[in-house]
Amino acid sequence: MTPEELRAFCLSFNAAVEDFPFGPEFSVFKVLGRMFALTALDARPLTVNLKCDPEDAIRLRGEHEGLIVPGWHMNKRHWNTVTVEGALPDRLVRELIEDSYDLVVAGLPRAERLRLDRA
Repeated sequence: MTPEELRAFCLSFNAAVEDFPFGPEFSVFKVLGRMFALTALDARPLTVNLKCDPEDAIRLRGEHEGLIVPGWHMNKRHWNTVTVEGALPDRLVRELIEDSYDLVVAGLPRAERLRLDRA
């Protein structure tokens, strides 16, 4: 997955936007003001921080040692840093991004979730 493909995929979700609250080098992808992905698109290797169910986070780190690690500068229990370029299949990276988006949406107030469903 290239940086352009990563950006396009993150922005393909309903109400997803790109923001730069940490400076121009860090793309933060949000849904209704809540972050679901954080990346430096110019970094090599390309990595992305993604929200993850705590049990899944531990399992994924074990299955993909060195490619999925505790979230850099994030709550290590709920966030993983995923190496996008390299050995991980693009399909898995896309699933992890979608899971992150879904977890964030699930944590939104009911009224906001309903608003997303209508958009």
